Amino acid sequence: MSDDDSAVARERVIESMEQSAEVYGLSRSAGRIYGVLYFASDPLSIPGLVEETGYAKSTVSNVTRTLSRIGLIHRRSSAGGGRRVRFEAEREVWFILQDVFQQYIQREVQTTLRTIRRAEEQVPAETREQERVRNLRETYEDLEEIVQLASEYSAAELREALESYER
Repeated sequence: MSDDDSAVARERVIESMEQSAEVYGLSRSAGRIYGVLYFASDPLSIPGLVEETGYAKSTVSNVTRTLSRIGLIHRRSSAGGGRRVRFEAEREVWFILQDVFQQYIQREVQTTLRTIRRAEEQVPAETREQERVRNLRETYEDLEEIVQLASEYSAAELREALESYER
């Protein structure tokens, strides 16, 4: 694979990260900055990120603050004790996904499940609506359990459990 091919592949992945960021309530710029840091061989400073992304310094500063707060990137001191802060991406993607499960998906599932349970109490018995609401509740209870498991166990532990279950 040539350097040009690598650059194209890298850009495709970063563009995908931009789209994913929007799904999780972040800006596209957050996805791009995370992607640039993910592929960087060394931590980058704000001026380095400005150069790499083309974003304004204020945008990079705001986004790095947000990404640091949620644990997607980490602040690092400059080599030799300099004052310039550098940033690097959290590369353990499963850790990131677990955090997303806990912060966003789990909360959304629990909120929806509460609403479904209230509706289930209000729907007349022995009706098609009651059956549909019950089926929906059961599905969301399964989803709640899956999200909880994904939040608690490593990918390797989940894979091992699934493989032993299949036997």
